[in-house]
Amino acid sequence: MIAYVNNSFTEEENATLRVGDLAIQRGYAAFDYLRIKNNCALFLEDYLDRFYCSAELLYLHPAQTKEEVKQIILELIEKNNIAESGIRMILTGGYSPDSYGPDLPNLVILQQNLRLPSSEKFAAGVKVITYEYQRELPHIKSINYLMGIWLQQKIKQQNASDVLYHKHEIVSELPRANVFIVTRDEKIITPVENILPGITRMKLLEIASGKFQIEERDITLYELKNAAEVFMTSTTKRILPINQVDEFIIGKGKAGPYTTQLNNAFISMENAVISGQI
Repeated sequence: MIAYVNNSFTEEENATLRVGDLAIQRGYAAFDYLRIKNNCALFLEDYLDRFYCSAELLYLHPAQTKEEVKQIILELIEKNNIAESGIRMILTGGYSPDSYGPDLPNLVILQQNLRLPSSEKFAAGVKVITYEYQRELPHIKSINYLMGIWLQQKIKQQNASDVLYHKHEIVSELPRANVFIVTRDEKIITPVENILPGITRMKLLEIASGKFQIEERDITLYELKNAAEVFMTSTTKRILPINQVDEFIIGKGKAGPYTTQLNNAFISMENAVISGQI
């Protein structure tokens, strides 16, 4: 597998950074992840925009322009030729002289195999647990997944797939996904405060606009647990139904009609991107 570090392509096993990098010393780095389908980088411009926005908010200044990074990604896709995969972009805090202040960042780009949830998993949906927590700087996509990783043992103990954060009974997001509910009066609602603005979330809102009643607002835990349908959106999961939250079964305990319809529409959008129609 070929990777990119700063100014060169190299075999992934030879792609290294010095241990003094602030990403290693303090976990300080901007990060983003996009999906490759049929060797096409889906929504590449949107992911690059978010990556550079995160970098700016973290006071990191990449040596490469956005267009240069785009060309690096396209070349990496060609070199590795992994039709269904993901691209991971990391802009580190650099080799900080005092192990605390950001310096000239290092750019790392990796390509990895990726498998989306199966059709069987989509149909059945997944269980999530809830946990009271608010991510630091939620509008920035960084490498800080400390809480999400720490909670993995608790998630497994409760036979769940993921965790949904809330604060003072207000739902925000999952560690790597946004959340939507479909109410019993057929409104599609998603949180808008204290979340990472997901690219899949953004595209889904585009799809749903004009076709459904949409609200971007706070969602309470009570609303969530009494919704007709609940689903998550992310790059690695696309749209995935949530059939259980803690001990509460959602709807009929499987993928609902709105979630299914939106998922099909999202797949159609992906195919249109690949064919050059959009």
